Amino acid sequence: MPLSPDEFYAHALAATDAERRLPLARMTGWEISPFEPDGLVVSRLQPPVLPEPPRHGDDASSCRSCERRDEGLWLNERWRLTRIDGVGVPLVLILHPRDHYDMDELSDEMAAELGVLDVHLTRHVEALPHIARCHTYRLGDGGAHLHLWLFARPEGQAQLFGSWMVVWDDLLPEYPDDVAQADAERVADALVASCGGWRG
Repeated sequence: MPLSPDEFYAHALAATDAERRLPLARMTGWEISPFEPDGLVVSRLQPPVLPEPPRHGDDASSCRSCERRDEGLWLNERWRLTRIDGVGVPLVLILHPRDHYDMDELSDEMAAELGVLDVHLTRHVEALPHIARCHTYRLGDGGAHLHLWLFARPEGQAQLFGSWMVVWDDLLPEYPDDVAQADAERVADALVASCGGWRG
C-alpha cells in the first residue's frame, strides 16, 4: 500500500538538511541540465496540502477547453489539435478530446484512437526539417480536461534531450511565430492525410 501523504512527507523530510532542503537531484549533474550545480538551491520541502486544490475544469461548466471544442488546427469528431505560441522550442502542440474527459475516463475506443493520433503526430512532427524528436507529455495537475503536450526538439541540440526539455523551452527566447505556425499547419495537413478529420 502506498505511503499516506503524511508518511510520504516524513519519509522525504528525513533526507533533507536543517532547512528542509533535499540535496540537488542527480539530473542537475547531467550534461543536459540547463543549470550549473554551483549556487543552485533546492526549494524547501513543504508539507502536504489536503484536500488538494481543485484543478481547472473540475467543474466542466467552466472548462476553457470545452468552450473551444470547435477550435484548432485540426479536428475530427472526437479530438482537436492546437498550437501553443510564445514557446522557445520550434513547436509545441496540444491534443485534446473535444468533449470533457480526463485520461482515466476515456473509453477503450478513444484510448486506442489517442494512441494512434499520438503516433501519427510524432511521425509528422519528426518529418519536419531540422526536428530530431517529438516528445509527448501528459501531466494533468493543472487541468481536468485531458491534454497531451507534444514538444518538437530541434536537431543537433543535445542539451535539450529528455526530461529537461520543458525547462529549456521556458528558458529559450521565443521561437519565430510565423515559422512555428507554418510548421503546425504542415503537421495538421499531414494528419488530415493520414488519419482523416479536417483543418480548423
